[in-house]
Amino acid sequence: MTDLRQQAESVHAQFSDHLDVDVDEIEERLDTLVSEYKVPPEEAHRSLVSSYLEEAGMERENLSGGDNELKPLAEIDTDGEWIDVRAKVVDLWEPRSDAIAQVGLLGDESGQSKFVSFATSDLPLLEEGAVYRLGNVVTDEYEGQYSVKLNRTTDIEQLDAEIEVGDNSIEVEGALVDIQRGSGLIKRCPEEDCTRVLQNGRCSEHGEVEGEFDLRIKGVLDDGANVQELVFGQEVTEELTGVSLEEAKEMAMDALDTSVVADEMKATTLGRYYRVRGPTLGRYVLVNEFERLGSVDADEALIKARSI
Repeated sequence: MTDLRQQAESVHAQFSDHLDVDVDEIEERLDTLVSEYKVPPEEAHRSLVSSYLEEAGMERENLSGGDNELKPLAEIDTDGEWIDVRAKVVDLWEPRSDAIAQVGLLGDESGQSKFVSFATSDLPLLEEGAVYRLGNVVTDEYEGQYSVKLNRTTDIEQLDAEIEVGDNSIEVEGALVDIQRGSGLIKRCPEEDCTRVLQNGRCSEHGEVEGEFDLRIKGVLDDGANVQELVFGQEVTEELTGVSLEEAKEMAMDALDTSVVADEMKATTLGRYYRVRGPTLGRYVLVNEFERLGSVDADEALIKARSI
């Protein structure tokens, strides 16, 4: 069975009770997006789901993925996937918005992941230190970091069990030889529960929106034998470059060009040695901590970057 057919059957299972659609029609629409318009399969799937949600007058959190896989936290690598998790509440944080009922950190034997529960979902509150089986949660991605979102359909079962929480963080060091496209001053979708980076002012799910500014670096560290892709979030990017979000916005406004921010970052970081630490998220390390170790010749760094 092809991947598109599997996706079509998944979409059909989600909407068959609400819309008069069949699997063949869904597969044909997916194939058109992927084959004719060269849309990546995952983005095509999200786009079609959004279209059917609007047609059915439904909210995304009302969807169910059916029979879900019980998935280790460290193996979450897909945005918008419906799964079950068995995890311990490692830490709870103070929500920054009234729209969020709880936010914190879940942990299982494989590693740790952020979770969010929204106030509108009206779910029981989780207790720090307790172990739960959380059925029908949906995955989310932000700067390469995956988290899980609890929703109205989430089933919460507290377990009489203990979990030895694993640590999926690693430490690597080397020269920062490339800062990739999509670094610097970026804009994200402002819609609640969405943090996607805008492309030409458009969110892949919500269309044209007035984005909110953010800072990040997508870089490549080379230790002489292997390369490792990195993602620095806003706070770590500000610390690394010495450029705050407000300063970056002023730089871009003065130059009428956001690319000057990435250029400034390259000038101050490219070719320097760093030791970084953070969780592995797919092919990335999300940098939580870093240490400056020295520098390499700028021409050497440029040669390495062109070879990647």
